[in-house]
Amino acid sequence: MSDKIDKRLVAIRKLLVHVADELQIDLSVRLWNGETVPLGTQATGDVAIVIRSPETLTRLVRSPRLPTLVELLGAGDIDIAGGTLLDVVARRGVAGKKLWKRLDKILLIKALAPFLFGTGKASAPTAEAGSTYAFTGEQTAKDAQGRDNKALVQFHYDVSNAFYQLFLDPEMQYSCAYFPTWGADIEEAQQAKLHMICRKLRLKAGERFLDIGSGWGGLICHAAQHYGVHAHGVTLSQAQYDHTVAKIDRLGLGDRVTVELKDYRELEGEFDKIASIGMFEHVGLDNHAAYFSKLHALLRPRGLLLNHAITRPAKKNQRAFRRKRPEYAAIINYIFPGAELDHIGSTVTSIERHGFEVHDVEAWREHYARTTRLWCERLNANREAAITEVGEAKTRLWLLYLAGVSLGFERGTIGIFQTLASKRARGLSGLPPTRADLYAED
Repeated sequence: MSDKIDKRLVAIRKLLVHVADELQIDLSVRLWNGETVPLGTQATGDVAIVIRSPETLTRLVRSPRLPTLVELLGAGDIDIAGGTLLDVVARRGVAGKKLWKRLDKILLIKALAPFLFGTGKASAPTAEAGSTYAFTGEQTAKDAQGRDNKALVQFHYDVSNAFYQLFLDPEMQYSCAYFPTWGADIEEAQQAKLHMICRKLRLKAGERFLDIGSGWGGLICHAAQHYGVHAHGVTLSQAQYDHTVAKIDRLGLGDRVTVELKDYRELEGEFDKIASIGMFEHVGLDNHAAYFSKLHALLRPRGLLLNHAITRPAKKNQRAFRRKRPEYAAIINYIFPGAELDHIGSTVTSIERHGFEVHDVEAWREHYARTTRLWCERLNANREAAITEVGEAKTRLWLLYLAGVSLGFERGTIGIFQTLASKRARGLSGLPPTRADLYAED
């Protein structure tokens, strides 16, 4: 081992001991020479942050940004052994939130100074580079400027059906579940979600029901089986389309359920009820007017629309709201290209401006916090199978993504709302006087 690396080990070890004195948490750091440094006297060592090489720290010191950290995590240069980001944050607890103020800044500078020099490149990469898995196509904001929605959607959803099956429920519901109790499992909660959507739309036998962004076909098949509607779905994902066609055939629903591999903008006809579940995020802020205008054209007078979408809190003005935070850039580049989140006030305003009457807005933030946590835990439990299916880098990035959004929902930095509206017309809406029917026993 060279003197240079010896100095780096001495420096980082000294810094970690200082951090441990301040934190005293059940977490460890495993260094590139195999040494484990506990971050508290009671640390068990079952969960550890792994630093594969001194060059990893050189990259972080030179470019202390979230995208750098994401790339290092994707490449395996930094890893979490024995758990996920959820475990790290849970063990960090309140003690870690004010750590920066308590650190000895002079010690910090001296400890990190040796890492300013060198190439910043790992001498023996342990996995594929995280940047290999970034979306490399155009992320044009406006449909009129040539936004390729199909490419954007397929990057996220055509990873592998087998991969999604490792953490989703049997119905392949990749949207917020609805928990009757917080102890309910993901299967029960996703069934409850499907019923709640159908009840909010007051689906009736024989009605024409459209699901925009129909995923793996769970909602259209459920609505036909349990509510007797004629259901039609559209998706831009080839993998989802193929799965849905096979599911319709397997369940014998060909006379009541259809699906198309088609952009919603190309749809024609008239429907009694429309659901858009977890699709609105893909539309883009500059395309909301065209989106709601199209839905208005597809819906019969007083027909019902349920718009189910992730949101961000509103800011003091639209310019501040549109400013992209580093974590947003990381998500769209590696996981969700083209995605943009609205705030609920803007969404409701857009709905009203385009000929709808809003009847109900319900927040499901805590439901999505639990949903994504369970997804993360399930994917981590099937980590080896995921690696076999999509590779180490993509598996690590998805575990980071699911844990990160779960924490975002828990903390309120992102939210989700279901908004029920009808196509405006003269006279009464025809809706029940209360919400009691939504919670009636089957």
